Formats: sequence, C-alpha cells, structure tokens
Amino acid sequence: MSANPEFVYAPPMSPYLEVIYRDDDIIVLNKPSGLLTVPGRLTEHQDCLQHRVQRVLPNATIVHRLDMATSGIIIMALNKASHVAISRQFEQRQTEKLYIARVFGHLQQTHGEIDLPLICDWPNRPKQMVCHQRGKKAITHYRLLSSDACTSLLELKPITGRSHQLRVHMLSLGHPILGDRLYAHPKALAMSKRLQLHSQFYALSHPSTGQRIEFIAPCPFD
Repeated sequence: MSANPEFVYAPPMSPYLEVIYRDDDIIVLNKPSGLLTVPGRLTEHQDCLQHRVQRVLPNATIVHRLDMATSGIIIMALNKASHVAISRQFEQRQTEKLYIARVFGHLQQTHGEIDLPLICDWPNRPKQMVCHQRGKKAITHYRLLSSDACTSLLELKPITGRSHQLRVHMLSLGHPILGDRLYAHPKALAMSKRLQLHSQFYALSHPSTGQRIEFIAPCPFD
C-alpha cells in the first residue's frame, strides 16, 4: 500500500549536478527537489544523486540522505576513511545542520523545541507518525524568520535525524510544510508545486584535517 499512489518520478535534469565543493576526501552537492538521493527498487527509480555522482567519481559513497522532495546540501565521501570519519560525526551528533521551511499558518511562538518520538506509520508507509510508546526520540529546534498573510518562514535545526522528522514535527504543531504531498492538507499542498523544505547549512570537521568546514546552499524559495 502506498501513501502516494499517483506519484510519477520525473527527476529534474538541469542542473544535472550542482557541486558546492570538492577535494580528495569529500564532495558536497546541492540536491534539487524531486531527485532521489539513492536508487529506489523500481527500474524507473534508478536515476538518483548517488548514481549521477558515481558516473564521474566511482568511489563516491552516500553518508546521509535527504528526502526526494527536499532540496539542499548532501555530503558524499570519496574514500573509505572519509566515509567512516563522517559517519561517526553523524552518529555522535557532531555535525550542525540548518533547514529552511515555509509552513502553513502562523506559529504561536517565535521559537521553541519539539520533542516528539517518531515511528513508521506502517500501513501508510513511507509516512511516519508520532508514537509515545514505541517511537524513537526526535528533537527539532525552530525559529521564525518571517511571515506573510498565510505562511511562516522558519529556520529548523534537527538535533536528531529521524526519517521525515521535520515534516512530521511541523505537522504536529498544526503547521504543515507547503507542498508536502505526504502530510499537508489540501490548502497547504496547493500553495506550492514543491515541498518547501531546504537543507541550507552544514558544518562538520574535515575527515582529514579535523578543521571545521561550513557549506551554504541558498534557499530557492526564500
């Protein structure tokens, strides 16, 4: 059973790859909305960021992912040592990441923390849901950047990295992200052709030098 049975995969082709940074250890890319990070099971779902990069850099490996509908920064390792080092930073929550989201409505507070455990909504997969009995801990910090008549622009800082965490946490506040085909109500869905969620900023320690490095991908819908 699919939560989105009418979905047809049509990944964007231009730009085919947008490289933010590259050295001997890592490559940093700006993934467009609509492109899978890794291949799906079906033949028509093989075009993805991983395969596009590996055509040029066969040793490149995915360290973390973004939802297909989410745009923004993805870091790939170019050798095994880098993959291990960056993976360890993710596991120990030593990376820093900031997302931009435009949500439906106006929040009661200008900033806050959402601490709601998440689990797969199995009958409606790939959807996730809040579950206080069996869910895994999930924490998101949010901050209001601006608002207009019907929407709010937020900076989101995920402390944990659960699947669909930002999307479900915003929904839990009653403010779904615009254009979210899985979680938005019809009015919020109709307000944008794409999911208005973007991974804008990443900071981590370089796997070889240990120095802090930062990357920014400007938000395409701000």
